Formats: sequence, structure tokens, C-alpha cells
Amino acid sequence: MGVLSTSPTNMDACIEACQKCLRACEECMTACLQEPDVQARINCIQTLHDCADICAQATEYMARNSSFSVTLCGVCAQVCEQCAVECEKMQDDHCQECAQICRECAQACRQMAG
Repeated sequence: MGVLSTSPTNMDACIEACQKCLRACEECMTACLQEPDVQARINCIQTLHDCADICAQATEYMARNSSFSVTLCGVCAQVCEQCAVECEKMQDDHCQECAQICRECAQACRQMAG
């Protein structure tokens, strides 16, 4: 029996969603920094950075079965929702796709937070 087989299914799903969101936010942030209107994207870029960070942190807490996982996942859901809102303000495909992934992560985090 491996260590990964001992975690609850909803935690596995949330970890996967957080990892996907982390990657989407990092990729979207990189793309936003290359857009000609980068100054208009400051709030979006800052929120993408926050979202990537909280998703990484939530993944780490869940992986070690921290007693703070539930609380952190609740915060992660809020940050992911705000990131989706910011990304939806931009018309680029990368921002629109990131917004969808952020919403999916927020849902998984809400389920984890109970």
C-alpha cells in the first residue's frame, strides 16, 4: 500500500484541481505579462500570483493532511473565485480558460472545506 492510497477521494480531487489551477495561473500570468496592455492587467496579474500561491499552499497542506487543510481550502476557494472574476475581465483566450479552471478549483476547494 502506497502513501497516496490513504488520502480521501475528495482530497485527491482537490489536490488535482489546485495543481491544475496553479499551472493555469502561472501560464496565464506569463501570457499577461507579454500583452501590450500589461498596465491594464496589474490587478489580474497580482490576483493570478495570489491564486497560484494559495493553490500551491493548499496542495501542500492537504498532502500532509494538515489540520488546517479545511480552513486553507476555504480561503483558496475565495481567492480562486476572485481570480476568475479578474481573468474574465480580459478577452484573451488564455484569461478566459484560466477563469474556467479557477472556478473549477474553487468548487473543489469548497467541497473539501465542507
